[in-house]
Amino acid sequence: MATAPMLRQPFISPEAYLEREVLAEQKSEYFQGEVVLMAGASLNHNYVVGNIYVLLRGAFKGQDYLVFMSDLRLWVPAQQSYTYPDVQVVAGSPTLHESRTDTITNPVLIVEVLSESTSTYDRGEKFVAYRTLPSLREYLLVEQGRYAVEQFVRVAEHQWLLTEYRGEEAILSLSVGPHQLALRDIYDRVVWTGGPGEPGKTSGKTDAMVAENSDTNR
Repeated sequence: MATAPMLRQPFISPEAYLEREVLAEQKSEYFQGEVVLMAGASLNHNYVVGNIYVLLRGAFKGQDYLVFMSDLRLWVPAQQSYTYPDVQVVAGSPTLHESRTDTITNPVLIVEVLSESTSTYDRGEKFVAYRTLPSLREYLLVEQGRYAVEQFVRVAEHQWLLTEYRGEEAILSLSVGPHQLALRDIYDRVVWTGGPGEPGKTSGKTDAMVAENSDTNR
């Protein structure tokens, strides 16, 4: 999610949110009646999102998948939420929400790039909402200050497998596809402030099983 202070506004209906969003100069997300304001993204955020988009476009070239960036809105009906995932992948054709060409409902893969202000939201409320999407098979949380990616893969109903990738030499194996993405390519052109990948220098991955009723706000 784009770097933003987590500013929430008083309750409004989904219909009122959409009406206002069409005219708004600044994008907002919507979560169960609350509007969550978004701000412009940092250079590093844009580098990482752009790199992932290009890598996924290349990986899925010639296959029946579509890759979208953050201008396309996602509707999560079970949680009454509208979000703008940084990157989302659809298998086959996108399912439009109420015939709106700017809102879909059926991603199989969602990517969110974390910032200090949005990390808790992306790991917590947003992931709870995303898990209710029947189509979703994989969720990636990508840090922008070090070589670090958390991958959640749906392995059964109410059960997700967490795999953590750390370090410049790590290779991310996607469940959707399947394809592999090198963390070195994901972080191409990123400007490090504490040295490359600090503090996650060690390459490799670790796995853990996560149940849907567990605490994802680690």
